[in-house]
Amino acid sequence: MKACIIGAGGSGVAAAQVLQARGIDYDCFEKGSQVGGNWRYENDNGMSSAYRSLHINTSRRVMAFRSLPMPDSYPDYPDHFQMAAYFDEVVDRYRLRERITFHTEVVDVVPVEGSAGEWDVTVEGPEGRATSRYGAVFVANGHHWDARWPEPAFPRSEDFEGEQIHAHEYREPDVLRGKRVLVLGIGNSAVDIAVESSRIGEKTFLATRRGAWVLPKYLNGKPIDEIANQVTGLAPIPVMRAVMGRQLKVAVGDPTDYGLPKPDHRLLEAHPTVSSELLPRLGHGDITAKPNIDRFTGGRGVRFVDGSEEEVDLVVYCTGYKITFPFFRPEIFAAPDNKLPLFRRVVSVERPGLYFIGFIQPLGPIMPLAEAQVEWIADLLTGQAALPSPAEMRREIAVEEEKQRKRFIASKRHTVEVDFYPYLRAIRRERKRDSLPA
Repeated sequence: MKACIIGAGGSGVAAAQVLQARGIDYDCFEKGSQVGGNWRYENDNGMSSAYRSLHINTSRRVMAFRSLPMPDSYPDYPDHFQMAAYFDEVVDRYRLRERITFHTEVVDVVPVEGSAGEWDVTVEGPEGRATSRYGAVFVANGHHWDARWPEPAFPRSEDFEGEQIHAHEYREPDVLRGKRVLVLGIGNSAVDIAVESSRIGEKTFLATRRGAWVLPKYLNGKPIDEIANQVTGLAPIPVMRAVMGRQLKVAVGDPTDYGLPKPDHRLLEAHPTVSSELLPRLGHGDITAKPNIDRFTGGRGVRFVDGSEEEVDLVVYCTGYKITFPFFRPEIFAAPDNKLPLFRRVVSVERPGLYFIGFIQPLGPIMPLAEAQVEWIADLLTGQAALPSPAEMRREIAVEEEKQRKRFIASKRHTVEVDFYPYLRAIRRERKRDSLPA
C-alpha cells in the first residue's frame, strides 16, 4: 500500500528520494508552494525560521545527502538561499517535484481501527478536503517552527514598554538598528542575532542562564566538523571530548576569558554553539555578556539575576521550539515537554505504521541521518528488515532515555539530541535485523 509523506522540507525530500529509488509508492503533501522547509527564506507555508543572514553550521561536504553532494561552487558554509537551491536540485534531478502536492495541508491523521498500521490522512488544498488511506505515514513536518517562549514568563514582562519578539519572527537586521538590544539565549540563532545587533545597534547584551562552549567554524583552515570527523569521528566520547577540548583551548581559550559564564556542563554534553564572530565581538566590547533575566522593572528596565540593571528597547527570545503535530489529535500522538518515545528516534511502538523523520538534533549534520532513517524504514516496508517485539522496543527506549539523561544536560532542547556516529551505527544495525526474535 502507498505511503504518505507529511512535508517537503529536508527530511521530506529525503523520504521522497529514497522511497522513489526503492520503488515504494507514495504521496507527499506540502503546505507551501516550494520545497526546502526551514531553509526556504520567507517560506509561504509560514513555518520557516530562516533569517536573511542565516548560514548552515555544518559544512557542505558533511551536510549533503549521500545521494547527491552539494556543488563544488558552494562555500564551506552555504547560506539559506544556496540550501534552498540545493533542495530544488535534488527534487529536479530525481524527478520528485511532480510527486509533491503543493499548497496542500495535512489536517488530520488517524489510525484505521482494527488495522495493522493503516492510516487515514485528510488533506486540505485548493480543491477542498479529501481523505485517503495509507499503509505508512512519514512525519517530516520539522521541529523548528513552533516557537517556545520562556516558561514561566519573567515577572512583569507583560508591562515591558519596549518590543519583544521570538527568534522565529526575526528576519532582517533593520529591526535592530539604533536600538539597545537584549538577546536571550546562547544557541546558534542567539549568537547570530547578537553579532548582527553589535554592528548596527546602539548597544547589545547577550543574556544566558547557563554558559556554553563556543566552537569556531574553522580549525587549521578547515571546517571544524571535517576536522572532528577525521580525528575523533569514531572515537569514544571521552576521547572526542579530550581532543576537541585541547584544540579549543589553543584556538579560542576558555568562554570565561570573554566574560561568558562558565559552562555548567562538559564539552559535548550540550548542542554546541558554532560561531567565529561571537568571541571577538565580546572581546571588543561590542557585545556585553549578562546572566539570566530576573525581572522587568517597569518601562524599559531589565534586572538580571546578578543585580545589575539595563534599559533596553528590544528583547529577542532565542528560547527554542516546541515539537508539535497539528494534524494529530492529542490522544493519538503528542510530544509533551518535547519528549518523543520512539524506537531509534523513528518508530512509534504504540502506533504501527507511523514513522518520524528528522526529529533529532545531532552533534553533526542532520541530513545524512534523515536519509539513513528513511533507508531503514524502506527496508522494513519491503521486508528486508524487521522490528523487534514491542516489548523489546519499549525496553530499548527506556535504556536510551536513561543514556540521554546521563549524556546531555536536562533541557527541552536536548530531548532529541544524538551523537552522529553512534546514532548512524545504531540505524545500520537495525537494517541488518532480518527476523523477529523467537
